[in-house]
Amino acid sequence: MAENKTKPTQQSVQEYLGNIEDKQAREDSKTIIRMMKEITGKNPVMWGASIIGFGKYRYQNAGGQENEICMIGFSPRKTSLVLYAMSGAVDQQTLLDKLGKHKAGKGCLYIKKLDDVNSDVLRELVSKNYEKLKKLHPDHD
Repeated sequence: MAENKTKPTQQSVQEYLGNIEDKQAREDSKTIIRMMKEITGKNPVMWGASIIGFGKYRYQNAGGQENEICMIGFSPRKTSLVLYAMSGAVDQQTLLDKLGKHKAGKGCLYIKKLDDVNSDVLRELVSKNYEKLKKLHPDHD
């Protein structure tokens, strides 16, 4: 079986942020880090080459292999900020309707820049999704 490439690394989050060329994406990333750190009480960790994650839990994939992944996280991609573990929270659709300009995919939220969305609604979305995952994975870290 192939090894999961999305796992914690020793790469510095600050160094990674320093390499983001787009100033707006870099500043938005710092804001998201502060928000996620406040919500989770966890420090940011690089997962793979480009995901900044908070906390972790173990899960079993469809093939029966056990893996580990961050509880919540995000990645500043070239076209948008991608927030991970963003599905199924209480009032999810109601909050998304109030969020502002975004796209939602399976478990992901895509935002061009934080100025496009309501920061209070985003905080609530992240918080509710994190709380849901903590209940689903009581042995989380």
